[in-house]
Amino acid sequence: MEDCVFCKIIKGEIPSKKVYEDEEILAFYDINPAAPIHILVIPKKHIKSLIEVSPEDELLIGKIYTVINKIANELNFKDNGFRVIVNCGKDAGQEVEHLHFHILAGAKFGDKIV
Repeated sequence: MEDCVFCKIIKGEIPSKKVYEDEEILAFYDINPAAPIHILVIPKKHIKSLIEVSPEDELLIGKIYTVINKIANELNFKDNGFRVIVNCGKDAGQEVEHLHFHILAGAKFGDKIV
């Protein structure tokens, strides 16, 4: 998608502060953080939203969760806990139409929905 901001980040057209990258996945700090640690994890394959994940994407989605665990371990926030959020559609707060996983950490969230 040529007008997708995350696709532009993947291509290097828009700079990001990368946390992780391989041939299928990119993770970077959110420019408008909702928590002290706010990282976005995205597939490099353009998938519009969670609702468009297909059976062929199962390994990729599983790998994203493995990458999230790796990030939590490497950045040392796993012990205090963290939240992973995937918004699906405008009413849920999805602002960019490219599947992305929010990792929020560094604060106690309790029952508050972020």
